[in-house]
Amino acid sequence: MDKQIIDSLKSRYAVKKFDPTKKLTEKQLENVLEATRLTATSYGLQLMKVVLVNDKDTREKLVDCSFGQRQVADASHLLVLCRERDFDLDHIEDYVQNIADTRKVEADSLSGFKNGMAKLLTKRKEDQVSWMDKQVYIALGNLITTCAIMGIGACPMEGFIPDEYDEILDLKSQNLASVLVLPIGFPAEDDPGAKRAKVRRPIEKFVIEK
Repeated sequence: MDKQIIDSLKSRYAVKKFDPTKKLTEKQLENVLEATRLTATSYGLQLMKVVLVNDKDTREKLVDCSFGQRQVADASHLLVLCRERDFDLDHIEDYVQNIADTRKVEADSLSGFKNGMAKLLTKRKEDQVSWMDKQVYIALGNLITTCAIMGIGACPMEGFIPDEYDEILDLKSQNLASVLVLPIGFPAEDDPGAKRAKVRRPIEKFVIEK
């Protein structure tokens, strides 16, 4: 298993051209989404959601606000990773109640944990947004690793216009803001990135021992 993980990560790359005829199975998609749901987040609050864009016409519209990158339309599936636009005490209280229900404990016994999380609400708006964005990037790391191990191609994208995505997908009405885009599927045979050697710092220049 160790070798499988490392070999999968060595062969992983950002797919630039997907084969639109090859689709993930329902089980593959289910596993990718479940792995994302299980991502670690600060406090476990999960102030994020994944928008799965299935409609072909919508995906074509999104190409225009993705600087013409066809992966958005041609990949088997398109995931848009979003954060909550705003969060308040209700989010925290719902989460605390979920913990209580799941672990069969009294919600009152979690008051210290709840109060600790409530301090997040005193931070500046821009600091809250930055913090939530970072949580989404944690999910991205988990997502692309999962895809690599499953032999699924992926292309993490920051190159898109968030405001236009938010409008097309009507995210604001759901209190969401797009952060990252991830087309997933299977590379085309002539995908230009498939045969390029992976370039990384050597381990001795990457790990510092003290």
